[in-house]
Amino acid sequence: MTAQAGRILVVDDDLMNRKKISMAVQALGHDTEVAEDGKEALEKLGQANYDLVLLDILMPGMDGYAVLSEMKADPDLRGTPVIVISAVDDLESVVKAIELGAEDYLPKSFNPVILKARIGTYIERAQYRAQDRIYHQQVERAKKRADELLATLMPKQIARMLKANEKLLPILYEDVTVLFCDIVGFTTYSENNPPETVFAQLESLVGQFEDLVADHGMMKVKTIGDAFLATANLLQDLDQPVREAVSCGLEMVEAANRSEADWQVRVGIDHGPVIAGIIGRKNFQFDVWGDTVNTAARIEEVSKPGSVSVSGRAWQNLHQQARGRSLGMVDLKGKEPIEVIECQGFR
Repeated sequence: MTAQAGRILVVDDDLMNRKKISMAVQALGHDTEVAEDGKEALEKLGQANYDLVLLDILMPGMDGYAVLSEMKADPDLRGTPVIVISAVDDLESVVKAIELGAEDYLPKSFNPVILKARIGTYIERAQYRAQDRIYHQQVERAKKRADELLATLMPKQIARMLKANEKLLPILYEDVTVLFCDIVGFTTYSENNPPETVFAQLESLVGQFEDLVADHGMMKVKTIGDAFLATANLLQDLDQPVREAVSCGLEMVEAANRSEADWQVRVGIDHGPVIAGIIGRKNFQFDVWGDTVNTAARIEEVSKPGSVSVSGRAWQNLHQQARGRSLGMVDLKGKEPIEVIECQGFR
């Protein structure tokens, strides 16, 4: 890498010295700014980025040693290379300047050829460091974006475990409430409206569903087209998961009724054991499965538009708090008949 033109801060209390050093540096193709003392130098360093500082040692007020100390203590400045240029040429001063963080030391009667070589070296290093910072910033942005994307695809607890490289085996959870919500007549609606309109309306409604689920301490598992699957008491304990799920379902019905598309939804809820874990090897996702999941899905299919229905076993957790109407023993696809109760609100 060939060093490009750099931005160099010349710090010296003597006007003639500042001009002499600045002219020599500019003759090498670099841009310069000047500071009359240490205080001004630190102010300028705090306001802009410089590739190199050419620093005098003997200055009134804040001398070059104090400037070096302040730069070394500042995380944003300690990486800026400094070449000390001073009339002081004794070994003790050189050692002190280097110990305080100076990269190099030149006398004021510097050789222009040596100055060119030293400046070129440190400008190139500074530009390498700048490129390295940009690269790490890009990596951090990409990592943050990946984390955000993972958080949208996975529950937070699962995302943390994946980032920690923990092995995620399927686990049986005993007392989980499963909620299925589906838009009535969505296929027909999609066929009769522009795709971009349908997508925007669906995205808006799903966003509202996600907010409702979070408000009730539940967890969204996934969407499949217009179907929405959520759980309560799976990875986060809830005192009354069935009540929270039913309350959430009733609010989903209201949200759909208020939508621009004037949709209606059906909600089915069951409570019982589920298996949860990561499925897939390349395009993996967190999912839940088991009889409770299937039952909630089947209850949603037989529910009336604009209603929330629960299984008889789920109702046992709710009957003293809610009002409901039994739909009797209902034949569910692939299952024995079970009692289904349509929840009509809370007492």
